[in-house]
Amino acid sequence: MHKIPAEIDVPIENAFKPLWLVLTILFLLLMIGTWSKWYAQEVSIPRYCENPELSLQHLEKIITDKQPAGEEPRKPYIITAKLLFLLPQQTDETVPAYIERVRIYIKEHC
Repeated sequence: MHKIPAEIDVPIENAFKPLWLVLTILFLLLMIGTWSKWYAQEVSIPRYCENPELSLQHLEKIITDKQPAGEEPRKPYIITAKLLFLLPQQTDETVPAYIERVRIYIKEHC
C-alpha cells in the first residue's frame, strides 16, 4: 500500500498567481474592444460612404420586410445589416427616426 505524505511543500515561486491571469484577460478584452471600435470607424463605416442612400434603403427594408432582398442578390443586404450591429436601434425609436439617426451618423463620418 502507498502512503500519502501528510504535507506537501510547494515552493512559493511556483504557486498559482491569479492576479496576473486576471490582468492579462482584462488587457486582452480592452484591446479587443479598442480594436473593434477602430475597425468600425476606419473600415466598416466608410463602406457605406459610396452610396449612403442605397444603404439606408436596404436598412429600412431589413427592418420592415420579412424577405428584404426578395429575388435580388443578398450580399448588399448582408453588408448593410452590419449597421444594425454598429448602430443599434433604440428601444422606443421609430424606424424613420432610426434611419435618420443612421443617415446623420454616416454623413458625419464620411
